[in-house]
Amino acid sequence: MHNVFMQEAIREAQKAGDAGEVPIGAVLVHRDQIIARASNLRETTQNALTHAEMLVIEEGCKQLGSWRLEDTTLYVTLEPCPMCAGAILQSRIPRVVYGARDPKAGCVHSLYTMLNDSRFNHECDVIEGIEAEACGELLTSFFRNLREQKKLRKQALQNEQPTSD
Repeated sequence: MHNVFMQEAIREAQKAGDAGEVPIGAVLVHRDQIIARASNLRETTQNALTHAEMLVIEEGCKQLGSWRLEDTTLYVTLEPCPMCAGAILQSRIPRVVYGARDPKAGCVHSLYTMLNDSRFNHECDVIEGIEAEACGELLTSFFRNLREQKKLRKQALQNEQPTSD
């Protein structure tokens, strides 16, 4: 069942990538039903808080009428950052399933283990690596294309420069 819900998160990530956003997607599942879905919107909104996880938590709270997202599972294509891990803890999400690790900002396993730190008042069950290859490839392709576009723009600018004879 984890793969089915992660595929939905991947669809959200693809939407983000198509919109020029970093392709990260999330879905929130309550009693085997998706109650919220979101993708990154930082570039669109120019708001650092509009990560997929933050948006899906906000919508989940609205759907359940509570800030406590008990009996839910968060599926996200990339390991949550410190902000999102904090929001997961604060909203009491009991289970998090993610695809690819984030060696630069991941706070579930990569840099910190926030979701399993017994010093907090809440801990999560975590499953990692579901559809990891597909999740990672979305990100790799996105950033590869971004670098190629930047290189092409730079070449175009250089070609526009008048030559001095």
